Amino acid sequence: MTLPRWRSARDSGSITLMLAVLFVALIAMAGIVIDGGAKLNQAENATAIAQEAARAGAGMVNQGQALSTGSFTVDQAQAIAAAQQYLSSAGYHGSVTPVGAESIQVTVIVTGPTKVLSIIGIDSMTSTGSATASLVTGVTGPQR
Repeated sequence: MTLPRWRSARDSGSITLMLAVLFVALIAMAGIVIDGGAKLNQAENATAIAQEAARAGAGMVNQGQALSTGSFTVDQAQAIAAAQQYLSSAGYHGSVTPVGAESIQVTVIVTGPTKVLSIIGIDSMTSTGSATASLVTGVTGPQR
């Protein structure tokens, strides 16, 4: 059997190799787009959970000091307990630390599975969200 002049024996199968490489690249790009978008969403959720937990904790006023002196500060022990309670009831893990006398900071770490990148061995993604909330008392005016 003779091959046509425009085709030689060494060209045999080269298009198959090229398509295989392009297919792998296409799957990788789809994984970056799909799982990258999921990671952005996961990071937003982690930040939102951290904000809500920080708000839950920052509202814990030291009532004894408020009644005796009239000054409002955060009860650090109650604030940490309230923020940790919020995290555990929401099903998340994180750390809560006091920042000064009127603020607490919450950091949440969220891990989720990948959808497409698991094909190449990346099975999960981790996102971190952090927020600080402060106790505000009285009436506040518009920011200028």
